[in-house]
Formats: sequence, C-alpha cells, structure tokens
Amino acid sequence: MPLWERETHFFRSVGGLRKALTLSTFSSALVAALLGVTGPALLVYQAAVNSRFTDAQTGSWFFAIYVGGGVFSIWLAMAYRQPICGAFSIAGAALLIQTLPGFGAAPAVGAYLMSGALIAVLGFTGAFERVMRLFPPGIVLAMLTGVLMRFGISIFTELAADPLLIAPVILVFCLAMRFNLRLPPVTLALAVGVALAMVLHPWPEQPIPLALTIPVPIAPEFTWNAFLSLSLPLMLLALSSQNATGIGVLWAMGYRAPVNAVTIATGVFSMLTAPFGGHGINLATPMTAICGDPASHPDPDLRWGAAAINGVLFIVFGLLGLTLVALIQVLPLGLIKAVAGLALAPVLLQSLEKSFGAGQYRFGCLFALVIAASNVTWLGVGAAFWALVLATVISFLVDPDWRKDP
Repeated sequence: MPLWERETHFFRSVGGLRKALTLSTFSSALVAALLGVTGPALLVYQAAVNSRFTDAQTGSWFFAIYVGGGVFSIWLAMAYRQPICGAFSIAGAALLIQTLPGFGAAPAVGAYLMSGALIAVLGFTGAFERVMRLFPPGIVLAMLTGVLMRFGISIFTELAADPLLIAPVILVFCLAMRFNLRLPPVTLALAVGVALAMVLHPWPEQPIPLALTIPVPIAPEFTWNAFLSLSLPLMLLALSSQNATGIGVLWAMGYRAPVNAVTIATGVFSMLTAPFGGHGINLATPMTAICGDPASHPDPDLRWGAAAINGVLFIVFGLLGLTLVALIQVLPLGLIKAVAGLALAPVLLQSLEKSFGAGQYRFGCLFALVIAASNVTWLGVGAAFWALVLATVISFLVDPDWRKDP
C-alpha cells in the first residue's frame, strides 16, 4: 500500500499554467493572501515581542512560515490539481503568545521539530487518514460550518463598527452577484473597499522601510517541558483545527483530498522550517476555501491556479515580511475581515447544505456546528477537535443512522 497518494500531475499542471492563471484566480488568491498576512501575521509578531525575540529572529520566523507555506501551496496544488493552500497554524500562533515567553528560542525550535516529526509519522503510517474515516462526512462538514461561521459573522460585526467603509463593500458584492458581472464579486468588493479606505482612513506620514528578510538558523534544544507544553498542543491544533477542516473544505467542493500527502507535507515542511523559527506549516482552511470557490475559476480542475498564486504571494511576503506587515497595517483590518467573509459565503452555504441537507446524523451535525462555532479551548485543544470527537460520540448515542449502517 503506498504511503501517500502517488497519482500526481505536477508537470501536467506546469503545461496548463496559462489556462489556470486568470484574473479571477489571481483576485481570489490575493484575497486569500491578504487574509493570511494581516491579523495572523500580527499574532506572530506579538508572540515574538512577548518572548523578547530580536528583530533578526522575528524576521526569520516570518520567512520560515510564509516561504514554507508558499512552497507547500505551490507543490501540493500543482501536484494534485486541487486548491490546496498552506500556511501556519493561526491557533498555534495564538497559543504561543501565552506559552512561548516561558521558553527560549532554542527550546522552542526543538519543540517545533518534535511536533513536525510526530505529524510526519502519522502521515507515513496513514493513521491520520484512518482517524478521519471514523467521523461521518456530514459531521466533518458541520464542524467546518462552525469554524467558518465566525468569518461570515465578521461581515456584520465590521459593518456595525465601520458602516461607511463596509456597507458599500457589501452592496457592491451583492450587486455583482445579482447581475453576474464578468469580474468576480470579491474582486469588485475589495477594489471598492481599498478605494474607500484611502479616503476614510489616514495614511502614515512616515515612509515604510523596504528590506529583505534574512533567515537565521537556531540550534535546537530538546526538553520534556517544551514537548508537553509546545509540541503536543501544536500538533493537535495543526491536525484538528487546520488539516481536518481544510480536508473538509476540499470534500465539500467535491475534491478527493490527498489526506496522507497533506499530512506528510505538514510534518516534513514543519521540520524543514523549524530551524529558522517556524512553528509549523499546515493546510490553511479559509484560504483553501477562498481559492476553491467557483468564483476563482469555473473549471474545478483549474482552481489550483489560485492556490499556486497564493503560494507565490506568500513567498514574496516571507521575503519582505516585516516591511509588508507595516504596509498592510495601513489597510483597516475590518475591511480584510469583511471581504474574506464575503468570499467564504458560498463555501459556508455549500457546507450547510451538504451537512444538514442529507438528513443523516442530525444531532451530531448540530453539536459539531455549535461546538466549533463556540471557539472554546479545553485542555489546551481548540474547538474544532472537540467538535469532531464530542459530536461523533453524541451522534453515536442519539442518531439512529449508526444502527442502520452494516
């Protein structure tokens, strides 16, 4: 039995680049990249500041996670011709804001290496795919709905916070959907939002410095405390809140997700980027959803182009990490959240239809949605993991579908 899905089409994708690289795939990739380099980048920066990292170490961290995520996206998207996007664990970055200050850079790098090694083992043995098969697809998609729900809600929380900026963005998106214009609705909404932001929000007077980010290797230290406090939580967060939901996105869109290949790549890329301060590379759920949306490309077999462009943009950001953080801070974060929510709306609708529409595992789907949407953390593990586990247990006890299956 092969260790990973070996039916790949990388060179076929290279030959089909002209068809896959369109204005719509570029606009979807741009929205996805903006989502990944605004708020999440600031989480990493805050964790580095709290841990008293030097500017060189912080820049190296940005280089590792964005260049690593970019290569992950390009390689897997073109190999499997699917909108597979790689990034770092946002939940992991949030965890590090609180936990990383208790460790130096060297023990942290050791913990990142151990986390990547554990994930790689799960991928090479196929264990993660077997675990995923324990959960009914409807429950997985309901969990995905709960995870994505906050992105949809953010449209209207940002509308309440800044109606002059967000209301025209929503209106343009709706009109573009109504009249089926040639340009993707998200592209028009983003363009209007940027134009309005330039008028409504002040721009910095000081020039933004331009400088390349240079990676700095850090020798690892391996400690039991770092393994328990960093390695295990980061592994669980990457697999449950990122890879599991990202695979759910691909399933919802009708793709046969290469589960083992994604898991192996998660472990291997995490280990490769760890010596430069990267806390892990994994499947990026929101960006995969945006790049895989029909607005990205009418042909599902060519939507991988958006993921590949997203990967290139991530690499550029990694090379200019600290410079672009300052640049993107010029745009209101609320605008990015609102546009991302609009881009994810069709995927959210599709997940709802496929999870609840079949009428199977109804209570399990309901609890998967509400647990994931609650965004609670228990025992250091995020809501997506508990949504899968607890909802499946509840479904097994309550839903009659389990007793109908042979």
